[in-house]
Amino acid sequence: MAKTQLGARVDEDVAELAKKRAADLGLSIGDYLARLVQDDASGLRARAVDAAARFLAEHQALFDEAEDAQHTPRGARAA
Repeated sequence: MAKTQLGARVDEDVAELAKKRAADLGLSIGDYLARLVQDDASGLRARAVDAAARFLAEHQALFDEAEDAQHTPRGARAA
């Protein structure tokens, strides 16, 4: 497939974050940006965010309980 060069101006911190994420994934900046655009255009990102939100909503009580248990002093539950 033929490639087209694009130009964009972003804040320095965004550029550094993009470079780091691309490197973490073993991708070039161009391939990383292409993946982001394809995921966004296909709705994949939105579906993933929606699924995560549903998961959290369904299990929030469990997470709250686990967090509360971490903050409860030892022996505080003993009768």
